[in-house]
Amino acid sequence: MSSISTESSPSLSLLENGGCSGGSDKRTPTRETSEISRRNRRTVQNLSATSLIRKRSDLKLISRVPWEFLRQILTNLHQVLLGTKLFLLFPTVISAVVAHRYECPRAWVFALSLLGLIPLAERISFLTEQIAFHTGPTVGGLMNATCGNATEMIIAILAVRQRKMRIVKLSLLGSILSNLLLVLGTSLFFGGLSNLRIHQSFDRKQGDMNCILLYLALLCQTLPMILRLTTEAGGTGGRDANVLVPTSEDGSNVVLLSRASSFVMLFAYLAFLIFHLFSSRLSPPPPPLPQMDVEEEEDVYDDDVGVKAEEEEAVIGLWSAVFWLIIMTLLVALLSDYLVSTIQDAADSWGLSVGFIGIILLPIVGNAAEHAGAVIFAFRNKLDITLGIALGSATQIALFVVPVTVLVAWTMGIEMDLNFNLLETACLALSILVTSFTLQDGSSNYMKGLVLLLCYVVVAACFFVSSSPSTDQSNTPSHTLTKR
Repeated sequence: MSSISTESSPSLSLLENGGCSGGSDKRTPTRETSEISRRNRRTVQNLSATSLIRKRSDLKLISRVPWEFLRQILTNLHQVLLGTKLFLLFPTVISAVVAHRYECPRAWVFALSLLGLIPLAERISFLTEQIAFHTGPTVGGLMNATCGNATEMIIAILAVRQRKMRIVKLSLLGSILSNLLLVLGTSLFFGGLSNLRIHQSFDRKQGDMNCILLYLALLCQTLPMILRLTTEAGGTGGRDANVLVPTSEDGSNVVLLSRASSFVMLFAYLAFLIFHLFSSRLSPPPPPLPQMDVEEEEDVYDDDVGVKAEEEEAVIGLWSAVFWLIIMTLLVALLSDYLVSTIQDAADSWGLSVGFIGIILLPIVGNAAEHAGAVIFAFRNKLDITLGIALGSATQIALFVVPVTVLVAWTMGIEMDLNFNLLETACLALSILVTSFTLQDGSSNYMKGLVLLLCYVVVAACFFVSSSPSTDQSNTPSHTLTKR
């Protein structure tokens, strides 16, 4: 395989974030040469969403250990467990296990598991990037694209195993909505306030590509719902007019359509990866950008210099990273199992609906580290990276995690469709429309971010007041629709 050019290498680090590259970083011709040289020395890790919440490790005490083997073990432990500002949340992982073991209130188990997923999700991202250092930009980009939303996929698969389909659909839909409205809205709002005197722009081509893919995912998720509604409406002859009960054949047709759509979405996501890994570097270079003032230019680039020294090389070995990645994945699976098992008890104890917890709380807490990184990049006027994090993550969930979950359920002998119900699908469609209209002119300001945030508040209020059915009732697809 031919080597990938250095111009495209920085974009590979953002494959899990949509593959965006440098539209808001306006360079003068004299500065462009030095920037390319600096990019040649940087690797897949440098522009990740979670790298900004990691802290510099102090290994002076460990370096005094006389035995090399013990010193290596202590170094790995220090980098993995203490190399993040979220290390204070690691005790919640142990607390969740203890609370479950000694049968503490199940709402406590849910809350502790939810908090414990925050540092674990960030560490999975860190370990994936460490492996990318050793495997090269192509393999590293593919790993980031595959494991970028590992937490959501694990929660979804475990919920499928327990036949709690409503939790699966709510958590995946909530992740998409939180990225499109909450993360992007917060980033544009605070980024606009912190850069009032700077014209904020970004590469709209990448945003258009992600929006097109999201429209494809929306089509694949809308047609099964429409098919079910039409078959229900057409099969009411001779039945009670107030209750629409589809036949089992109608339900199987919806499942077959969902599985076919899942293959289409996976093919589209694979083509998206191939485009960014190989085809995007063949595109013609963008036209030269207007010259910036010296002070404004320095404000844009100073943040890269501060992290350059600590992000030039891997901090742990390849097999150590693989070992710790397996450990962290198992812990995420354990806490995710606790979450799925106790979500109904937490909803009853807190007086909240399962829909509100699945669509609002789970995505916010599960991706808190990545969301914080997007906001920080917006503060630094790195809007292309911010858009890559938000739109890329939403695209990955919609075109990769959702169809994989449907196909995994198929292998388990469980019928799962892409019918997300009318309310959930309408929220998704309107969110994609608002986001695409917000990004269509290639510029940003705090008012656009505020509108996206207000849209998210309305969606949250909708699911807060809605009465969701219990997870026990959603273990199998519902085939009854009552007219009001």
